[in-house]
Amino acid sequence: MAQKSIRFGVIGCGLMGREFASSAARWLHLNDAPARPEIVAVCDTDTRLMDWFGEHVPSVTQKTADYRELLANRDVDAVYCAVPHVLHAEIYPQIIAAGKHFLGEKPFGMDLEQNRIIQTALDANPDALVRCSSEMPFFPGAQRVMELARSGEMGEILEVEASFLHSSDIDPNKVINWKRIETINGNYGCMGDLGMHVLHIPLRLGWRPDQVSASLVKRVSQRPNAQGDMVACNTWDNATITANVPHKGYEFPMVLKTWRISPGDSNSWSLRILGMKKSAFFSTKNPRQWQWMNYESGGDQVWQVQDLGYQSLFPAITGGIFEFGFADAIQQMWAAFLHELAGGNANGFHCATPQEASDHHAILTAALQAGLSRQTVRVDYAGATS
Repeated sequence: MAQKSIRFGVIGCGLMGREFASSAARWLHLNDAPARPEIVAVCDTDTRLMDWFGEHVPSVTQKTADYRELLANRDVDAVYCAVPHVLHAEIYPQIIAAGKHFLGEKPFGMDLEQNRIIQTALDANPDALVRCSSEMPFFPGAQRVMELARSGEMGEILEVEASFLHSSDIDPNKVINWKRIETINGNYGCMGDLGMHVLHIPLRLGWRPDQVSASLVKRVSQRPNAQGDMVACNTWDNATITANVPHKGYEFPMVLKTWRISPGDSNSWSLRILGMKKSAFFSTKNPRQWQWMNYESGGDQVWQVQDLGYQSLFPAITGGIFEFGFADAIQQMWAAFLHELAGGNANGFHCATPQEASDHHAILTAALQAGLSRQTVRVDYAGATS
């Protein structure tokens, strides 16, 4: 059966835009995908970034610095938007209003108020398929941990810990970027950029905290700009959120870590779920392994480790003995989105939804308030939706 071609426009041609282009270029890596992406239009205010697409993506027929021109292009069926947080509330609603399906970068608005603007546009255009980027849960080990949690075999949950840790910002001489400027990144700081990653699976499992406390850390107050001048670095470096999760008549704690200064960690994502009967753990530090423990009354408590190899949600040509990596996770995320666009069910695990993005805003808003006030704050989910 011939693959359906879905023509994409890319708004924001930086790092993640190029990752999408790479995934699209090697779509033959996937077996039996019902649809494939074809990038036909790109938009960025930096013409050098668009030139890269012109050189490496021959299907591109439109390059423009005005995203409105891209949205007016009738050859564009769907859009990938990867722009700084401050632009989400301006661009995302216009993508939706233009009748384009789209996958957007997190956090879907710089703050709760901006997320409501996007939600209002979605309410007015319910036929648009809209998803939020979050690729880490597509690692095979993460899928195994989630499957075990879904099975109900873990017994009562003792604790959940989800983390996304970076280390590069420990260098005070690292040149500042937009993620370290509050007026562009937002008040959430590190939580805004990393929060969807740590909350994607918990929210998918229905684990919605009712109250949170938070420890917010700001260690580097100035950084050099591109010209070498020292400028204010005013976003939160690290956030540790402790949440209380009601679940099936009892409660359990959930710890969410979004750190940009985590000594020794390089883009390390992890998920640990401890249960009374079974427990499980996965970290991208060991991308081919997952760990679990089975416990019976009076029995030994022994963690087991399994090498998974390349066992992806969407089958690929890579042999199962080989290792799965970040570029594979991104392609698997895109495969899930394209599968839905072609009328499928994303093989049972779709990309993060606008509702999950809205819920994560409710949690981050409460966490910010909790961190500033040093009090426990209730999460207002009703206030996070239109």
